[in-house]
Amino acid sequence: MTWLIVLATIVGIGLAVYVFSRFAAGRGPRLVECPENHEPAAVSVNALKAAAGGRLELSQCSRWPEREQCGRECLTQIEQSVDGCLVRTMVTRWYDDKSCVVCRRAIGRVDWLDRKPALVGPEGALRQWQEVAPETLPTVLATHRPVCFDCYVAETFRQQHPELVIDNPWSSTSGQ
Repeated sequence: MTWLIVLATIVGIGLAVYVFSRFAAGRGPRLVECPENHEPAAVSVNALKAAAGGRLELSQCSRWPEREQCGRECLTQIEQSVDGCLVRTMVTRWYDDKSCVVCRRAIGRVDWLDRKPALVGPEGALRQWQEVAPETLPTVLATHRPVCFDCYVAETFRQQHPELVIDNPWSSTSGQ
């Protein structure tokens, strides 16, 4: 009887881990093409219901509340590419082959919990990803350039406190 309890506990823990991992992977905004106007729209699905194996259901859309009564045809795009339309996945893929425009080092693997990379716009302004509306992602990816976390911190400090920054007049090539 004890082995049955142990087996049931192991199966229960395994099932909980599986549902949680599906929930975590399914969270976050997604970018779809709105079937009505063929423009990008940011949507979110009910991640808990989807993780439990339920039918996909929208919980938010950037076109709501005005268009909340739409037919939800965009769900087909999500079903066909479950994580491909996640904004986080799209941005991570964008950084894959990119180097920082400030230090020229490869961005490398993106750490979304601690050392988030940033971007710089055509006008030179630094931005963090939480400042970017998901529905503007195609335009942002086409017009902005990547900045690594270290350079983002340094350049932000330089912009906010120029009186505290002293540029080193010595370069590696001076004096030769």
